[in-house]
Parts: sequence; C-alpha cells; structure tokens
Amino acid sequence: MANRGQKLIRSVRGFAPVLPECAYVLVLGTLPSVASIARQEYYGHPRNAFWPIMAELLQFDASLPYARRVEQLRRHGVALWDVCHSAQRSGSLDAAIKEQGLVANDIAGLLALQPSIRGVLLNGAAAATLFRRWVAPTLAPRHASLPRWTLPSTSPANAGQTSAQKMRAWRRILDYLQ
Repeated sequence: MANRGQKLIRSVRGFAPVLPECAYVLVLGTLPSVASIARQEYYGHPRNAFWPIMAELLQFDASLPYARRVEQLRRHGVALWDVCHSAQRSGSLDAAIKEQGLVANDIAGLLALQPSIRGVLLNGAAAATLFRRWVAPTLAPRHASLPRWTLPSTSPANAGQTSAQKMRAWRRILDYLQ
C-alpha cells in the first residue's frame, strides 16, 4: 500500500491510433493521462491545449463532440498516436513514466502503412526523448530521415509557455498539410 501522499504506480495502456485514409503528418504524444483514460479520449484533460490548438489551425469548433474532432483530424490528414503502447506510471506526468517495462507502439509499422506521411510532430520533450530511445532505432532509413519536430507540450503541466507561444510553434503542422 502506498504511503499517504505517494501516488500508486499503475500499468497504463495507450489507445489505438487515429488514422486517416491518407495521413500527411503523424502527431505523437507519450501516453494518455489519467483524465484521458477516464474519458477514453486523446488529450482528454479539459485544460490540455491540443484540441483548441488543432481547432484554430484546422478551422473547426473545439467544442465539437470528441468523435467529430477526431474526424476533423482525419479529414485534414493528421494521424495521432503515442510513443508508448504501455508503461508503468504514477499519476499523469510524463516524467513519471518508468522506462523499465515500457513497450513502444509499432510506429515503424505505421509509417510503412502510411507512405504519405511527410513529417512527425512530437508533443513535448518527453515524447521526443522516448521516440529517440524506443522508436528511432527501429525505423527504416527512409522513415528515419522524415522531418521530425519537437513542439511544446500541450499538457496543462507545461506552464512554461503561454497559449500564444504554443500556438505559434504548433503552426508547423500546416507545413505538412499543404
């Protein structure tokens, strides 16, 4: 039993990817948060900036039901997944992900099935670190050379940047959709 104030370490399993018929960009996070798991939605925490950013950039209403927001991503050629298939973590913070026992998603396989992907956008430094350690070594040479950008985390835990700063950085997604 955990001591008072200690968070219980739990095994966390990610979601299936959001895949359009023809993807142009792959957005990778780390692992769903506790709030996302409870809602069974990518970026399900109400203060996560992902959906408001995507809504502004792709010109849809951020208050749409989840299924319709996902459809907007698909319609614009945005694939969405996480680096981790499963891992142990206490709470929701990326820093709490335990690499021992981590299982990465088959991103190499996804890239092989989606040859139209032009770039990979990593949602935060933790996603970039995990990608570099767990995914990059598995990539075929043509996928290893895809443009890859680490963008500011949209998590509410990333208070080091304003919403406007995050929005400016995330505009990079438009480079891959035009």
